[in-house]
Amino acid sequence: MPGEIVPAAGKQAARGQESAMRASHADRDRVAELLRIAAGDGRLTSEELDERLEAALSARTIGDLAGLTTDLPPVSLAPGGVVAEVKDVLTIDQRWSRVRREGRWVVPRRLELFVEWCDVTLDFTEAVITQDTLQIDLDMEGKTLTLITGPGIVVDADGLALEFSRIRNRRAPDHGAPVTLRIELVGRKRHGRVVVRRPRRTAGQWLLRKPLALPPGD
Repeated sequence: MPGEIVPAAGKQAARGQESAMRASHADRDRVAELLRIAAGDGRLTSEELDERLEAALSARTIGDLAGLTTDLPPVSLAPGGVVAEVKDVLTIDQRWSRVRREGRWVVPRRLELFVEWCDVTLDFTEAVITQDTLQIDLDMEGKTLTLITGPGIVVDADGLALEFSRIRNRRAPDHGAPVTLRIELVGRKRHGRVVVRRPRRTAGQWLLRKPLALPPGD
């Protein structure tokens, strides 16, 4: 009946039934995205992220998934597991642990990286890009900053001061391709490298490559 009050015992039973429901692929992907966001914000170490991701991808029920995020703040997700709100500034302050942003993560308007002796990987190939410029304020010592970019993404490092460091750009220019995102690196990088590269080919992509043409007469 309308307005009927469900007894507490009934609510607990309903929650128990929901927890016992089988998890879908979308449920697992949503929790995996929450875990990656928490790791990017410095709330989980790389080891904790790997352990929880493994548990999320093998979870059978909603209850199994719920236990993986109980100690993390809630994050609003849009359909498809993408963060609904674009942050003006995302700050990552990390030491001695790997930092990764990959998959369908939402690129903020500005990114602050304060990291010491930990590898940082920012993969933009599947990222949700909502503006044409991203400024990365960098204060990084040691290890490697890797930017994985796709067509139409360019990196400008003119504002970056290098101390015992170097930049290695493995990307060939996309002649004639429209620029969808300009990444501006500013600040300083001490001891280590900045690498800009394309995504690596999968095993299937290597197998599908066209064979090299043989010279005439062979």
